[in-house]
Amino acid sequence: MANIHPTALVDPKAQIDESVRIGPYTVIGPDVRVGAGTSIGSHCVIEGCTTIGRNNQIFHFNALGGQPQDKKYTGERSELVIGDHNTIREYCSFNVGVKAAGGVTRIGDHNWIMGYTHIAHDCQLGHHITIANYTGLAGHVHLGDWVTIGGLSGLHQFVRVGAHAMIGFSSAISQDVPPFMLVDGNPPANRGFNSVGLRRRGFSDARIAVIKQMHRLLYRDGKTLEEARAAIEALNREPEFSESADDILAMLEFLQLSMRGISR
Repeated sequence: MANIHPTALVDPKAQIDESVRIGPYTVIGPDVRVGAGTSIGSHCVIEGCTTIGRNNQIFHFNALGGQPQDKKYTGERSELVIGDHNTIREYCSFNVGVKAAGGVTRIGDHNWIMGYTHIAHDCQLGHHITIANYTGLAGHVHLGDWVTIGGLSGLHQFVRVGAHAMIGFSSAISQDVPPFMLVDGNPPANRGFNSVGLRRRGFSDARIAVIKQMHRLLYRDGKTLEEARAAIEALNREPEFSESADDILAMLEFLQLSMRGISR
């Protein structure tokens, strides 16, 4: 194929759309599928059962689809699935899943993943996420849509980060971060809610006011988590907050599903 550099090693069994561009010295394994319009730089290794969607830009020196760094892995077939329109900068490593834990590491669409990011087995990433350089996600981490993570941060296994949350530079996150919130540090501390990000995404003043109220209930009023959850649920019964019903439900669902406790 004209778009594949002659020094690239592409297994004949790989399913590569004819429009895909592959740079020098890149290695593509037999169980890899790559969708139309995707560009893969030089010196990449893409292996395992890896599916990459359309119009992704994968820069040089990435290792995608490698075996999970988990002692429970015994060589069984598992997957890495990457969606569409993602940017993956240099020296990233994404692992396939572990069958006993679901077996799929999944990355959604329109994500911006900067250099030296590690995404471990069975992580689940949504859409429109930004991850800055030298960030590590341990196994089973879940990131909601529009999450932003500052550089040099680490997330403990099984941590969940809710939609529109922001994690600041050089943070160590060992508990869940609720939707819309802003945390940073080691140990992490709540610094408010992600008001700048919400305004950039077109949240109205009314929606932001309710998110501010949920933040106050969780972090400023001295309530236990159960008391804060009950107070947030009460907001959803107020007619004037109908515009924010989905935001309130997203927070309540997140708090209900939290297994590691929330970062407070």
